[in-house]
Amino acid sequence: MSSSPSASGPSSLADVAPLSLCAREPHVPADRLVAEMVPPPRFDAVRFDTYIPDPNQPSQTEAVRVLSGFAAGLGGAHASGAGKKRWFRKKAPAPTGPRGVYLDGGYGVGKTHLLASLWHATPAAPEQKAFGTFVELTNLVGALGFQQTVRTLSDHRLLCIDEFELDDPGDTVLVSSLLSKLVEQGVALAATSNTLPGKLGEGRFAATDFMREIQGLSAHFKALRIDGEDYRHRGLPEAPAPYSREQVTKAAYATAGASLDDFPHLLAHLAKVHPSRYGALTDQLTAVCLTEVTPVPDQSTALRLVVLADRLYDREVPVLASGVPFDRLFSEEMLNGGYRKKYFRAISRLTALARDAKGLVPA
Repeated sequence: MSSSPSASGPSSLADVAPLSLCAREPHVPADRLVAEMVPPPRFDAVRFDTYIPDPNQPSQTEAVRVLSGFAAGLGGAHASGAGKKRWFRKKAPAPTGPRGVYLDGGYGVGKTHLLASLWHATPAAPEQKAFGTFVELTNLVGALGFQQTVRTLSDHRLLCIDEFELDDPGDTVLVSSLLSKLVEQGVALAATSNTLPGKLGEGRFAATDFMREIQGLSAHFKALRIDGEDYRHRGLPEAPAPYSREQVTKAAYATAGASLDDFPHLLAHLAKVHPSRYGALTDQLTAVCLTEVTPVPDQSTALRLVVLADRLYDREVPVLASGVPFDRLFSEEMLNGGYRKKYFRAISRLTALARDAKGLVPA
């Protein structure tokens, strides 16, 4: 008698064939986009006291101190009187000084951990706090429209934006306008990025209008620098080398809830699915198995892969692969270009997920 497949590891035989990401074309309603603006599953349980600062990096300890104080300061009434009937509310006075904090640092120093800890520590009901990536925020505006997004978020105590990115002038104007409206309504802001606010966009666009928007946006935040090395690989063994196609296929068939896709086919499929749906694309997966991983052919494809890597990492989905190692996904030109920090983040996260997948293959 064959053993039953298990999500925690392989069995000798699988009862059903693995799933396929390429067969999925999810539809995500707008209300789901709003409801899912909370820290992702990987960061459900994180708190300030579970963040372990590197003793050689005092900026990490300082970040915990500053953010703890920031969260405590958000207690009490909403700055614009949220909860009162609007027709009795006086217009909120214009905020003086920055109304938010901006966590700047390299990939893997724990910025998302700290941002999620801030969300958890802020004394407000979950529906009064929002947490999402920059891409998810722009997707929300696309789904609801600008004015409805302002109305939806204006009574929030806090908006946390992870991986703040400004990849084109249109998004720059959009987000700058949105945040300005929310600050006027008394919403506090917190964001993470790999680049200081005044330096966003360097190496990408040089248009005068773009740089003007960058400067206006940076005024909303007090920058908080966090130094350190990538904790995902600090003191850990090297990521496992890619497996053979046969090993990956066997593991996919032996693991309940796993997907199995040819990597080039998956890249082609991602071009047909809006990035706002990549989270739904991975719903209920226990592992992602990929065969014939090759370097990505162009920048558009690479940026889509970055978004998928982020969603898989948020959801703690192990990735088992054959082909080239993940540190060879992106060309030298890409790694030296304007999006290099995105690509290094993707390599870092995929490497961590590859390490998580090691148990799917028999020793």
